[in-house]
Amino acid sequence: MLFKVEMTVDIPDDLSAAEADAIKLKEKKYSQELQNSGVWVHLWRVVGQYSNVSIFEVKDNAHLHEVLTGLPLYPFMTMNVTALCQHPSSVK
Repeated sequence: MLFKVEMTVDIPDDLSAAEADAIKLKEKKYSQELQNSGVWVHLWRVVGQYSNVSIFEVKDNAHLHEVLTGLPLYPFMTMNVTALCQHPSSVK
């Protein structure tokens, strides 16, 4: 199943820079593992914002939930999830 996920990050001001950097490092490692495994199919940054638009290919809704809640930055994110399906005019 394919999903578009829009993620916006809002790290609280009271989180130290060292803590934020450690979480971001874990986030990068986890996201790259998901990309290399084919689960996180596309990742685009939204210009001028601490947010992204991503495409995930997962087994089902529960799998997507597991993947998203596993993100180290998840507690600081707002997400908008949209299920996707094949478009009848698509050549792929």
